[in-house]
Amino acid sequence: MLDHVIKGATVVDGSGAPGFIADVGIRDGRISVVGTVTEEARSVEDATGLVLTPGFVDPHTHYDAQLFWDPYATPSLNHGVTTVAGGNCGFTLAPLHPDRPEDADYTRRMMSRVEGMALVALEEGAPWNWHSFGEYLDALEGRIAVNAGFMVGHCALRRYVMGPDAVGGQPSQEQLAAMVRLLREAMDAGAWGLSTTQSSSHSDGDGQPVASRHAQPAELLALSRAVGECEGTQIEAIVAGCLDQFSDAEIDLFVEMSAVAGRPLNWNVLTIDAAVPERVPRQLLASEQARKAGGRVVALTMPILTPMNMSLGTFCALNLIPGWGPVLGLPVPERIEKLRDPDVRTELLRRARSKEAGVFRRLSNFGRYVIGDTYSEANAGLTGRVVNDIAEERGQEPFACLVEICANDGLRTVLWPMPTDNDPASWALRAETWQHEDVLLGGSDAGAHLDRMCGAPYTTRFLGDCLRGRKLVGLEQAVKMLTDDPARLFGLRERGQVREGWHADLVLLDPERIDAGPATLVHDLPGDSPRLDSRALGVRAVWVNGVEAIRDDVVTGAVPGRVLRSGRDTETVSTR
Repeated sequence: MLDHVIKGATVVDGSGAPGFIADVGIRDGRISVVGTVTEEARSVEDATGLVLTPGFVDPHTHYDAQLFWDPYATPSLNHGVTTVAGGNCGFTLAPLHPDRPEDADYTRRMMSRVEGMALVALEEGAPWNWHSFGEYLDALEGRIAVNAGFMVGHCALRRYVMGPDAVGGQPSQEQLAAMVRLLREAMDAGAWGLSTTQSSSHSDGDGQPVASRHAQPAELLALSRAVGECEGTQIEAIVAGCLDQFSDAEIDLFVEMSAVAGRPLNWNVLTIDAAVPERVPRQLLASEQARKAGGRVVALTMPILTPMNMSLGTFCALNLIPGWGPVLGLPVPERIEKLRDPDVRTELLRRARSKEAGVFRRLSNFGRYVIGDTYSEANAGLTGRVVNDIAEERGQEPFACLVEICANDGLRTVLWPMPTDNDPASWALRAETWQHEDVLLGGSDAGAHLDRMCGAPYTTRFLGDCLRGRKLVGLEQAVKMLTDDPARLFGLRERGQVREGWHADLVLLDPERIDAGPATLVHDLPGDSPRLDSRALGVRAVWVNGVEAIRDDVVTGAVPGRVLRSGRDTETVSTR
């Protein structure tokens, strides 16, 4: 007897082939039948007019901590994501040295600073009862509603072996050998491979460059070689040039890391803007050179524009603009005084519009910011208004106007920058870039920057745009880009398509309604901390390993997800 039958759905199977009408039967967590079901089933539903797809695979998340207090990985699961890749950007919660309990506190403060996770949520929401990477994976086993795989972070490896010297120091030969052994142990326990960062935007809780930023190429290559010695592994890496354009040295580093490992290396995020036409070919030069050298470098790019919640009062992307961090890091009264100084504002604007600001130049047109939540009588009626309009009414320069609005709220004002790359030429360039063999959709950062952005709904918003909006990609190709393409990059075994015998990770959706609601601020994290959430529209149901996990945007309470471990659940995707 089948466990469940979905009758008469239009099956878009993830292969890119045309959709077809069929019944799909589920038994023991697997897809048992795709076609006409005649066997009896414990439950049956009519899916006439609905579309059935494989579960979506999000290749870049930071759910490492959130899964402990939110096993449903919301809102990703609501939006059809059944498999998440975590442990990215060099940051993981394990391994932790058993003789240094202070390392857990350091890790929490680093994650709070660099990935925008509420410190109280990290302290209260996770058990922190592990030391090895395997023990961390075991702590999640059997208690999550999504499938989850994790890279092991370079910062954690360095901290474990070098202690506080990981920040600023260089490893001895013995320490480097110990790091390699620790990485191998993590991969033997199921880590998907190595993640690392050299990005200038990544600082720890003390404001210092995170540990992996101090690594020299020889260290990165030694770790990359170790990745190539284990089955079903990958590399994920970030460098400063990911934010704008790679240097020659960064391209060489990516190419060497992938080639010596014989494994794909993915990075994020490829920002596509027709106003900077030279960026895409420069960034994809790394992919072209990697293939010539026997490697593969894959760029992740988002198929939607993700609104960013800004504030002059709390850490956000503005802090990452060169020269802005010292000013925005001052105590609020001093910060307001500095921001009100015309000479300081002039210098901040100069730095924000300089080449060194890279992709953050997009944030420098303060007249195009929209005022969000306000907190003072002086700002009554400004919510939803554009700064340019307010500045014109007041006879002020836009940045000066924005500073005064924020100062009235003690810098608590919520700001929404309007995207600069929402023009037809940029969307045409995106559609063209998506066709490149080394470009993959992803980069949601789901689980991170919780009160600043909400990238998790990219799956449903993209499908809605493909069906009823710009229609840059057909439905079958769009589904493949969200399912089988990332599954094949990671070598996921028997996931990514609706095929008989494969795992029953499935999404049933209404093509007339599929979309994502607006991002709204909710306070549902441990310690009543805030995050942005977004409702899924038109998602009828989501199954993970054959068990219904979502029905009409509501979690069922089931936790059928699995910790996906390298080798067992992933196969090697070799570049050689």
